[in-house]
Amino acid sequence: MGNTQVYARNPQGAGHSGPQQPSADMRVQGPQPNPKFGAVIGMIIVALLLLPLILIGGSVLNVNRVANIHSTTPTDAIVVMGAAQYDGTPSPVFENRLNHAKQLYNQGVATRIITVGGKQPSDRYTEAQAGREWLIRNGVDPMRVLSVRSGSDSLSSLKAVGEVANDRGWKSITIVSDPTHQARSAAMASRIGFDVETNATTDGDGSKVTENYLMRETLAYLAFELFGQWEVPRLVNVD
Repeated sequence: MGNTQVYARNPQGAGHSGPQQPSADMRVQGPQPNPKFGAVIGMIIVALLLLPLILIGGSVLNVNRVANIHSTTPTDAIVVMGAAQYDGTPSPVFENRLNHAKQLYNQGVATRIITVGGKQPSDRYTEAQAGREWLIRNGVDPMRVLSVRSGSDSLSSLKAVGEVANDRGWKSITIVSDPTHQARSAAMASRIGFDVETNATTDGDGSKVTENYLMRETLAYLAFELFGQWEVPRLVNVD
């Protein structure tokens, strides 16, 4: 019988020499990205994109909500937000606010009315003066109408009211203005320290909630809540 030769199979192939290469499943792999981390980043990006829409949408809802409040809760004073006047004659929008305040006064909501607003350099009358004289001409007791004649905008007018109210111990007010102007006015008065009620005009000039007026007041209200309120001093109900 001849000799049987046995050959060992070389797993790397015949004639192969040198170190063996690791197989794919043996190679050391680097760190892999965490899928949960990517999901979190995506959620943050979506939230940042949606945040402006959420803020604006929420503000629109609040402006509309306050526009429809007609509180008759008794307060220390009714404050009529100023508007244009022409040499002592209130504009139709201003007259409508004054008439609404007079109705609330007659209903006993408050025992006094405060008119506010300054004047332009060329004007002879302030908005507050024009408002007070209109109320007196229309039957309100002059002793029950106070004009606060400083202020070039809503905030400065309400600050002036706050200083007067603090001196006299008045802590609560009912704000009268156009419906879409109410939310911003109430936010300012609350920041000053007042306990605030609102009662907007319901018909007549300035009472219609138009798209342009709503968006303008919504953006102004949002700007005050985000930035403006932090600079407003507390003037009323200070312990």
